[in-house]
Formats: sequence, structure tokens, C-alpha cells
Amino acid sequence: MTVQFHEDFSGKVVIVTGAGSGIGRATARAFARAGALVLGVGRRKGALAETAAGHPGIVVHPADVCAPDAPAEVIDTATGRWGRLDVLVNSAGATKLMPLAETTADGVAGLFDLNVTAPSMFARAALPHLRRTKGSIVNVSSTYGHRPLPGAAHYAASKAALEQLTRSWALELAADGVRVNALAPGPTESEALAAAGLSETTVEEVKQDEARRIPLGRRGEPGEVAAWIVRLADPATTWLTGQILTIDGGLDLT
Repeated sequence: MTVQFHEDFSGKVVIVTGAGSGIGRATARAFARAGALVLGVGRRKGALAETAAGHPGIVVHPADVCAPDAPAEVIDTATGRWGRLDVLVNSAGATKLMPLAETTADGVAGLFDLNVTAPSMFARAALPHLRRTKGSIVNVSSTYGHRPLPGAAHYAASKAALEQLTRSWALELAADGVRVNALAPGPTESEALAAAGLSETTVEEVKQDEARRIPLGRRGEPGEVAAWIVRLADPATTWLTGQILTIDGGLDLT
């Protein structure tokens, strides 16, 4: 049997967290272009409005994904508006430079709250609806989810946890027809470095260093990553679950 990726999401409902910038923004737009009805979730109302501009298929929903009531509220908003849920993309996340000598309990807890606990709670809230539609979950990890990152070990550990959740959920939910996969991008153009508190000069130095270490010679673009998130969620991808797809210009090979 020949399987073709049709990436037609007409009538499908997709939730994308972290939709205010970077990979999340590109993902929300990519699903909308494929015909999906998209609920874009993020903390910054203005940034979400920019994501949705020119894309009538995107409805924005400002929310802090770490808030205890956020998962149920977001899922209820999507299903209340459109009556179903087909795809959950856990894209919200953050990096944090935290050498061991400077590690704090609050720093670790905050990182895991956003990168591990929030995706878990969103997946839990979405599960009854995904079971009904035989939908899918796509988690956004990082190439550093399976390779060391000195100076930011807890970020890497949080993404490693997300990858193991992906594999375990895939096995747990296979009998329900719910697929769970993850995308692990390498260094990608976004606001993440600036959001981590680095100066403009340091951000530029980090970007140049990363580009030198990537075999293809450059950092990734959000749209390149988003295209594969859509493909992992494509209903035509019927026999793929529990996989971590690394897209990093060959960095994982070094």
C-alpha cells in the first residue's frame, strides 16, 4: 500500500500551545494553511494576534499553560467552539542556562513545570476528545533531549523527560488509536535565547557558534520545523507512533 501525505486538515481541530512566537507560531499557521481550525495558546495577547493576522482559521486564546486551570479551560474552549479535538501540539516551552554551581530548586521546578508538567496536564485534559477522534499528540522536544548540554543540563533533562513521556504515552494509548510522537529540533530561530535573559551580544555569539557546529552550516527556521509537526499529525501517517524525529541540520550526528 502506498501512503501519501495529503496534509488536509479540513474540519480538524488543532490546539497549539506556545503559539505566540517561533515554532509554535509557525505551527499554528501551517495547520491553518492545511485547512485546520486552530486554537493558538500563549501568554502574550499581542503576539498571538500577530500569529493569527491573515489566517482566519486561527483563533487565539491567551493563557499561562502552567496555571492549574489552564488545560481544562483551553480544551473546553476548543471543543465548545468546534465540537471536537483532533490534534494537540505541546509547543510551549523554555530554555534556561543554569550551570550546576548556580542551580536552584526554584529554577529546576520552574523549568519542569513548563516543559514537562504542563504538556502532561494538557495531554490528560485532551485525552477523552482525542480518543473519540483517534487523534494525535505531537510534543516539541529538542535535539538536546538526547544529547548533553553543558551549562543547561536541566533544560536537556526536561526535554529528555518529554521524549520518554512520548514513548510511554504512545504505548499506553495505542489501543485507543491515539498516536503520540515528538519532534526534536536543533537550534532554531526564535526568541528563546533572549527570553533566557541573554544580552543581544551574547545571543549573537551563541547563534554563530551553533551555526558553525551544525553540519548544514546554519540554524533552522521555524517553518521548517512546523512542516514536520504537521506531517507527524497528518491523518495519513497511520502507522507511526512513539517516535522522536530529530531535525537539526545534522547536529545529532556530531
